[in-house]
Amino acid sequence: MPNLDVFRSDAFSLETLTASILKAPYKPGRIGGLGLFRDRGVTTTTISIEEKDGRLSLIQTSPRGAPATAIGEQKRTARSFLVPHLVKESNIMADEVQNVRAFGSENAQASVQSIVDERLADLRAMHEVTLERLRASAIQGIILDADGSTIYNLFTEFAVAQQTANVSKGTDPRGDIIKIQRLIEADLGAEPISGYRALCGDAFFDDLLSSTKVQASLQYQESASLRNDLRTGFQFGGVTWENYRGSVGGVAFVASADAFVFPEGTNLFATYFAPADFIETVNTVGFPMYAKIAADDEFNRYVKLHTQSNPLALCLRPRAVVKAAMVA
Repeated sequence: MPNLDVFRSDAFSLETLTASILKAPYKPGRIGGLGLFRDRGVTTTTISIEEKDGRLSLIQTSPRGAPATAIGEQKRTARSFLVPHLVKESNIMADEVQNVRAFGSENAQASVQSIVDERLADLRAMHEVTLERLRASAIQGIILDADGSTIYNLFTEFAVAQQTANVSKGTDPRGDIIKIQRLIEADLGAEPISGYRALCGDAFFDDLLSSTKVQASLQYQESASLRNDLRTGFQFGGVTWENYRGSVGGVAFVASADAFVFPEGTNLFATYFAPADFIETVNTVGFPMYAKIAADDEFNRYVKLHTQSNPLALCLRPRAVVKAAMVA
């Protein structure tokens, strides 16, 4: 049996079992939890979005038997998007499990499988938070890479301009909120809407919450709403205002002074998952995530973990999301 003297091992810095507590970092996942995005696996690495504008107009009366006015064929526009490819790998060396006890145990030898499971969990969390960032930026209309560079500017891709609005803190903000709802409805046309939600940065949320009209509305509502954490969302003006908690490494997914208002119950958002670049996954329907394990073929000194995901998060009508700013 290997020597399990943890005091001479660099694998663990904790010396007693009472310290065997994992401090998992907060992993933003609110957008995924809301179910805003429809997930769909595809068999290609390129997505084509077809746009066909619906048209509504009033019909002028005419005498019976008179010739009817005709409408021409509706124009269609197809736009192609290359699905981003996200890869993360990790090597587990033999020395990492040599002479090391299993975490949380006084006498069990650590197995390669347990280390693999732990490492895969870490890699999975990285993919999940990256997908959350992609979805958050898709809602805002500019899909960002991990380094802050732009993958897709949806306003440019769809040849539209972003809709913006101000929300007044000093007066009754409900009039401004109605204007925002009308902007969204005008863009969506006949598409049904079940409600409205706003993902707010910290400063915007705090300013809105401090509005006298909002405070009066909350006092009028059930007292339970005041006892709960209002950051999880409260109703005002027909919109659920939520302080979105999303950041990794000090990078906020929504800027502190901004809020993004969007309709719920629509087909506005979608995530497409392309297949991995493995021989066995060619032309198959894509999964949200893939993982492979391969040993060092030459000397068997380590195990390589390979994980990848190929997600494309889109807002199919970026003008239907209104960027709001708070004004005095």
